[in-house]
Amino acid sequence: MNAIAPRISSSVVSMLPSAEELDRALRDASPAEIIAAALKAVGRDKLALVSSFGTESATLLKVMADVDPAIPVIFLDTGWLFEETLAYRDTLIATMGLKDVRSIRPAEETLSREDPDRDLWFSDPDACCRIRKVEPLARALKPFDAWLNGRKRFQGNARTDIPVVETDGARLKFNPFANVSREDLEAIFVRAKLPRHPLVASGFLSVGCMPCTSRTSAGEDERAGRWRGRAKTECGIHTMKTS
Repeated sequence: MNAIAPRISSSVVSMLPSAEELDRALRDASPAEIIAAALKAVGRDKLALVSSFGTESATLLKVMADVDPAIPVIFLDTGWLFEETLAYRDTLIATMGLKDVRSIRPAEETLSREDPDRDLWFSDPDACCRIRKVEPLARALKPFDAWLNGRKRFQGNARTDIPVVETDGARLKFNPFANVSREDLEAIFVRAKLPRHPLVASGFLSVGCMPCTSRTSAGEDERAGRWRGRAKTECGIHTMKTS
């Protein structure tokens, strides 16, 4: 499918293609076609990919790199990540030749004020995610008109009905993998011979911050190990509205 929006260089939101228009045009497109459409719609300088460098991240990064390895990649280094995730980030950067990976950390002033004892993850995980992920991402996205992420409908919960293109309030938000299956992801891993996240072999099917990530058992949902025992299923970066 080659339904690709015309290039629009202005950062004025009203001049961007509408999310509804793009979603209709791209709902059956391949991940690579969706990324190419996003790139053509806003240009490389106004498009970012947000990646956790988690257990499935290599697949989206690989598809992006095949389209344009210089698209900026935003990585939220929360201060609570596994060392294995940081090492995996460096491995994927080298393996795929990613040109512009930006590691974004929380504001030290905010951490000192709101989480001086580093125990906010336990008492108020939503607040912890806000200061370590949501606010830093909002800051990192300021220069961009659109962003790409790796959510899939098969992950369930709030992700079951995600469109291919939506808005987060101020920006276009592309979900290139909305339609992919687990089998599709595995095929990308195998075909491209991508390295796996080091923690997968230890039973971690979805990896976030250390205090809020646990192993999953056979038969559990792949995200069951995130915020285990709590009603929380999302960190907040996919429910935020930006300006």
